[in-house]
Amino acid sequence: MTTDIFFRKIRTYAPLTDAAEAAWTALLRENTYARGGNFIREGQVPHKLAFVVSGLFSQYYTSDDGSMVIKYFFPEQRIAGSMSAMLKAEPGAFTIAALEDTTVLEYDFAAFKQLVAQYPDIAAFYIKYMEQHWIVEKEPYEISLRHDTAKKRYEELLHRYPQLIKRLKKHQIASYLGITPTQLSRIFFANK
Repeated sequence: MTTDIFFRKIRTYAPLTDAAEAAWTALLRENTYARGGNFIREGQVPHKLAFVVSGLFSQYYTSDDGSMVIKYFFPEQRIAGSMSAMLKAEPGAFTIAALEDTTVLEYDFAAFKQLVAQYPDIAAFYIKYMEQHWIVEKEPYEISLRHDTAKKRYEELLHRYPQLIKRLKKHQIASYLGITPTQLSRIFFANK
């Protein structure tokens, strides 16, 4: 059952009471997105989050020259959403799209925030998740984009997400690393 996968993952961040789990379960809706389908579109005011049960999302924006710049990947057992846009209730700068056929458990962000206020254990999860994925993981990546070579960023991606690399196309990897596919090909060639 998909909710079992969901709560097993949630409990790796914080234990939940039965009451908190029941309240959160009431918010969950299973949905599927075909490859290429959008969970959230750039310019849309987002209202929901999605726990990826199977499949893969990417979060990207379109640069001034019209190219796609991938900011993040959401593989299985990650929660996808445009957090800053939801927190500010304004149009988001990102699109989140399925790179593969993707099954998710979606839930409304405003309703979830009510649960955060009502259940201390859900609040503990929320804090721990945000700390881990929006600070601990994100900050080094942002520093790396400014200071590390493309080769070093690629090696770090290989080290942190070896299974994810196998599921991505070269242009997607290049976009995430902030380089061109040609530059990525040079890195591949140099690593052989």
